[in-house]
Amino acid sequence: MKPLHKTLLFLAAASCFTGCETARPHGGKTAILINLREQRAVLVQGGERIAETSISTGREGHATPVGNFRVIRKDIDHRSSLYGDYVDSRGSIVVANVDVRKTSRPPNSFYLGASMPYFLEFSPGFGLHEGHRPGYPASHGCVRLSSRSARQFYNAAKIGTAVTIRN
Repeated sequence: MKPLHKTLLFLAAASCFTGCETARPHGGKTAILINLREQRAVLVQGGERIAETSISTGREGHATPVGNFRVIRKDIDHRSSLYGDYVDSRGSIVVANVDVRKTSRPPNSFYLGASMPYFLEFSPGFGLHEGHRPGYPASHGCVRLSSRSARQFYNAAKIGTAVTIRN
């Protein structure tokens, strides 16, 4: 796809950010378009919008990167290697919401990374996945989707699928 065509496709899809969630089968090349300002994502196949959903992206200090990317890894049952909880041998939380780079592990506990189902990594450490969407940027930089949308985007995307993120 030529760069101009990508831009026109993004602008056409962005103009459809109306709040509706739609889905229908469609063939052709797949792309994912993210609008940070609107907190919306569009799934495109064959040049047509097939799904649209609300999202939650990176909060202040944890910005979601802007630019043109490609899906570099898919992991249906991914867990964060940085953010999660320290738990005991029974799985009870000892320390919640930790960043392993900043919070030391208490004795007799282990790290359990935050669950990120249907993970589509588009840049090292950044991806789309199922997660809480409070209606504003709240993540550590990833793009959070509803459970239904995360499954739909995951199933439609392949390694190499274009991911375009704009302000």
